Amino acid sequence: MAEAWTRHLKGDQFDPYSAGIEIHDIDSRAIRVMAEIGIDMSGQRSKNVETLQDIEFDYVVTVCDHAHEACPFFPAKKRLLHRAFPDPPVLAQTAQNEEEALAHYRAVRDQIRTFVEEFPRILEEMT
Repeated sequence: MAEAWTRHLKGDQFDPYSAGIEIHDIDSRAIRVMAEIGIDMSGQRSKNVETLQDIEFDYVVTVCDHAHEACPFFPAKKRLLHRAFPDPPVLAQTAQNEEEALAHYRAVRDQIRTFVEEFPRILEEMT
């Protein structure tokens, strides 16, 4: 969701890449809640962070604690930043029904949007 939000809101400022520790299918609930607000993630694919090792990034942002702890070293010209968001699939495990599960995804989706909107200001404050 972070890559999709960044492309949608700040694509003129940033060229985002997303990758994880493990490759898996893009979560259908994430695709669904992003589609609800008009962002199509269906073309995104899961990538392993190791496939991006040769790219020199200006910024590297980890968005969950597991990724922050397990992420290999990335050379970043400017900054490394960690911003943990709750993991929607983990939250959804305790949901009583599909609507409650989707509510978790929507809440995290909206938190990520706020972060992406504030990202330029956050970077400015870090320098």
